[in-house]
Amino acid sequence: MATESHSAAVPQTPDVTITMSDGRRAVLAFSGELHAHMVLELEELLMDQRLRDAREWVLEMENLKSIDLACAYALLRAQTRLPATATVHIRGARRDVQRTLRHTGVDAIATIEE
Repeated sequence: MATESHSAAVPQTPDVTITMSDGRRAVLAFSGELHAHMVLELEELLMDQRLRDAREWVLEMENLKSIDLACAYALLRAQTRLPATATVHIRGARRDVQRTLRHTGVDAIATIEE
């Protein structure tokens, strides 16, 4: 008779840190994996006043292993709330992360840099 071990699900928070914000420019460092169960926490983080005041966002994604569609859409929603003059740069994203971001249309309002 096989037994299954059930461990209690530990809620995870997105590993996204605002590493710099000077009122004009905000830098966010992403790492690990972003999955749908983290989307509410991600959206809350993206509503941070330091980000809303910034005219430029730099999203450092070289340490982000994966992002699912729900989290990519959360990024898109946050970017559409920025003023029309704001710019968003995505740097260092892996190919599969870039593909997911493009699938959601993030590349229409952000520059994805290799």
